[in-house]
Amino acid sequence: MGDDRGGAAGGGRESAGQSNFLELFFDLVLVFALNGVVSRIVPSLTSDDVSVRWASLYETVILALPLLWLWTTTGHITSRFDPRQRLIQLMVLASAFGILIMSTSLPYAFYGRGLAFALPYVLLQVVRPLLLIRTLPAGDTVRSLYTRAAIWSAGSAILWIGGGITKEQWRVTLWGLAIAVDLIGARLGWPVWGMRRRFASAWAVERGRHLPERYQQLLLIALGESVLALGISYTAASVTVATTIGLVTAFVTTVLLWRVYFHRSGEMLGETLEAVTDRVALGRVAGAAHLVMVFGIIATTIGYEIVQQHSLGRPYPMWVVVILGGPTLFLFGRIRLEWVVFNRVSRRRIVGIVVLVALMVPLAFTGALIASLVAAAVLFGIAVADARHSAGHPPERPSPPV
Repeated sequence: MGDDRGGAAGGGRESAGQSNFLELFFDLVLVFALNGVVSRIVPSLTSDDVSVRWASLYETVILALPLLWLWTTTGHITSRFDPRQRLIQLMVLASAFGILIMSTSLPYAFYGRGLAFALPYVLLQVVRPLLLIRTLPAGDTVRSLYTRAAIWSAGSAILWIGGGITKEQWRVTLWGLAIAVDLIGARLGWPVWGMRRRFASAWAVERGRHLPERYQQLLLIALGESVLALGISYTAASVTVATTIGLVTAFVTTVLLWRVYFHRSGEMLGETLEAVTDRVALGRVAGAAHLVMVFGIIATTIGYEIVQQHSLGRPYPMWVVVILGGPTLFLFGRIRLEWVVFNRVSRRRIVGIVVLVALMVPLAFTGALIASLVAAAVLFGIAVADARHSAGHPPERPSPPV
């Protein structure tokens, strides 16, 4: 599986600085997981019960966040440690299998297979840090970080497992609290009473480009899942002029999301890490920005499926919120990314957000396909404005604020 030279610690990280094939295999499992999240919410969003439609959005966040957080923590591990080492490779494979098991439980996570979703997550978040601690010397900053992380994960495990063995209403509440504990703890650096907190960066210890590349790949995973979901939905739908227009519109929207992300800021992420002075601050902002953008892509993908199933009928207001809210979330995350790369706020994206939000009410009286066309038109306008802004100018260099 790999050689054992040099142990598991991060001393070999610079010699394996790029994402390896095992990590790309891990990403394929995440594609399946994200597709499961999308497939789960669409039937609920088409329910006649308005409370079910609104609740489904919250439940989707509760299910998607642990999957994305597992991907994030795995990316941190392969950035700090040499992924060619056997222990790290086994962790990546175990993480992939854990996400696979969690994904198979998604359709029933709040009704039956609660433990099938919670247990793999808990085991990975608790056991992986404990194994990594054994590879690091006493007093090491990263050892201290993983010790505190394991303690926090053990605490939140009570909520995860408790939710897994309770009924639906309590399960949603307990899991919501559990993922909040996990994310807030990570944001604070996992403080533990009596332990000196020496914060290690959420980015790789070395100044390589591994983690920036992984975040770029995360966006591509989400975009790839959107194409997968679109193709499956169109295959299952009746082929009409409306569904075909919806297919073309959705594909163009996906291309535009890719273009808007990679136009300079997404492309320059690796170079920004080399230019920044405070990698901790950069890691926090960039990591959160990418998670927001991924949620925007998930919502946009859900909108694709709604268009395929209900292209011309008058939509529920919730459908329009999802169809336009997906690109809105994506643009908000992209604004944060541009700030951390170039120390500026993109006015073009702010205008796009304002237009999308302002049109939600009038578009609620039209149709899902119309809303989808409008979202694509707004993204197209931003992409054209980006191209015109860059035309005739030399490529910018990163100028991070930290």
